[in-house]
Amino acid sequence: MAFVPPEELAERLARLRQRLDRAAPDWEVALVMSKVNLYYLTGTMPSGALVVPREGAPTLWVRRSFERSRSESAFADVRPMRSFRDLLAGWPRGARSVLLEKEVVTLAHLERLTKYLALGTIGALDPHLSAVRAVKSAWELERQTASGRIHQRILEEVVPGLLHEGLSEADLGAEILRAMLLAGHHGVARVAMFDTELFLGHVCFGENSLRPNPFEGPGGVEGMSPAVPLMGSRQRRLRRGDLVFVDIGCGVDGYHTDKTQTYVFGGALPPSAQAAHRRCVEIQDAAAAMLRPGAIPAEIHAAVTRDLDAAFLENFMGCGDQQVRFLGHGVGLQIDEWPVIAAGFEEPLAGAMVIALEPKKGLPGIGMVGIENTFVVEPGGGRCLTGAHRGLLAV
Repeated sequence: MAFVPPEELAERLARLRQRLDRAAPDWEVALVMSKVNLYYLTGTMPSGALVVPREGAPTLWVRRSFERSRSESAFADVRPMRSFRDLLAGWPRGARSVLLEKEVVTLAHLERLTKYLALGTIGALDPHLSAVRAVKSAWELERQTASGRIHQRILEEVVPGLLHEGLSEADLGAEILRAMLLAGHHGVARVAMFDTELFLGHVCFGENSLRPNPFEGPGGVEGMSPAVPLMGSRQRRLRRGDLVFVDIGCGVDGYHTDKTQTYVFGGALPPSAQAAHRRCVEIQDAAAAMLRPGAIPAEIHAAVTRDLDAAFLENFMGCGDQQVRFLGHGVGLQIDEWPVIAAGFEEPLAGAMVIALEPKKGLPGIGMVGIENTFVVEPGGGRCLTGAHRGLLAV
């Protein structure tokens, strides 16, 4: 079991404070409540809250489980908590400018907090935490590198041997998950988007990779049922000539990579479909070469899409009204992190950011072609963590 080193936690907290001092100069106290951000800053994932004052030491308040948090976290000040009233003991006196995770703190949480704390002016902590988390440390990159190796081996070497006629999407997903768990995958794929679940990812045959669904991505999925539109269908079975689309997350010690691999089972796609796939791979390669410190995400997006013709843009990055407006996204403790390779994202990239690029195109009657791999931003361009196979692997 890997525990976050104390020097790692100290560096993360220092970077957060530096970011807040620069970007939110009036801040007086930050309150962290989401489990993923608690883990990032304290090395444990309790039900509780972290109080970070502008001056003085932060305090981690734990409702469940205090014993576990004490045993696995190197955080200096961990205290038991029964209710938000307990936060008063570590709350900076007279603080009136408070930063909260507005994307995750519910109205009910806010009402409970205001019962005991004078919150004053409330600002958003989320963008600052996202910016700090976007730049990975060597310790974090070790875990993502390990995840990438698992991802590559399972999707490029193991999955072809699992495909056989009559196999259901759900059964293939179960076999992939089993292989990944045995290889070291941590078993979940966490997402930041509000009220969104992702178990394994999308495992689809043919037209099911175009099925509209609520997940914010270019691919579709039929899923297990209307109540669980996740992973793959029990009814759709593999047929000769099918395009197989597998878009899944992998992770080690909480840190993810993202990868899409396509296969052609027992046949060949039409030349036009093969050409569309090759174009997606070219787009990935062009964008990856631009993943350098100082590059602007919006400019990368514009540079690789401005020359795409109208015919190719139809159903690019999603089929029909499922089109999304990004080309890639950050990856770390969650699959969908900052930065986003899209128009409007103007903050320059920094070295050691980790970004998944996923150019894809929907082909009615065939499925979703394209590719996705996870890259580290480096001076020489993006370094791939998840393998170099070009997709459309023939089985």
